[in-house]
Amino acid sequence: MKWSMWILALLITVGVHAQTQQDKIREAEMQRQANRQMQTDRQIDSVALLINQQNYAAAEAKIISILKTVRSVPSDLTFYLGKNSYYLAKYKQSVDWLNKYIQLKGTAGQFSQEAIDLKAKAEVELLKEKQVEVQQAAQLLSKDFEIDCGPTGKVVCPVCNGSTVVIKKTYLGETYKTCAYCNHTGALTCEEYNKLLKGQLTVGSR
Repeated sequence: MKWSMWILALLITVGVHAQTQQDKIREAEMQRQANRQMQTDRQIDSVALLINQQNYAAAEAKIISILKTVRSVPSDLTFYLGKNSYYLAKYKQSVDWLNKYIQLKGTAGQFSQEAIDLKAKAEVELLKEKQVEVQQAAQLLSKDFEIDCGPTGKVVCPVCNGSTVVIKKTYLGETYKTCAYCNHTGALTCEEYNKLLKGQLTVGSR
């Protein structure tokens, strides 16, 4: 009986020790993730400072450096990339990234109004460029990266703008068709959104 109790106590001790080790490993990983996030946040703050100082070339170099280290692009960085691109006269790039920020944050984001205003200005300049057939240099387009959709993991479907219906105008009038991408939800998951940006989301693939 004593031998059985001793074995039971030993098993309990080993189990508790194993659980403790797992907890430590989990806590260490969470701390590493928190440290990486803090480092990224500090880098994004430095981008904002460079833009405020009108040091746009340095800001772009900093942004490119960040893009090489993150798995998905933070929403605030999409805004700063769009804003900085505007001041570098890279209007197509600016519109592309500002669009992504607006799609992610809607009108409730910290920089939503500024993004909307800058996007409108960039579109005007882009139209001027198209009219004179000015060719832009290489662009950092969002289709080349994974976009971080934030904690909800969802984005309003850009195909139907969340209405679940696609409206097309013809000479006979307007036609209404159920959106083939959002599955009657008006939204896409982050994975589906990134696939759509890259042209990899096929109709009925949900």
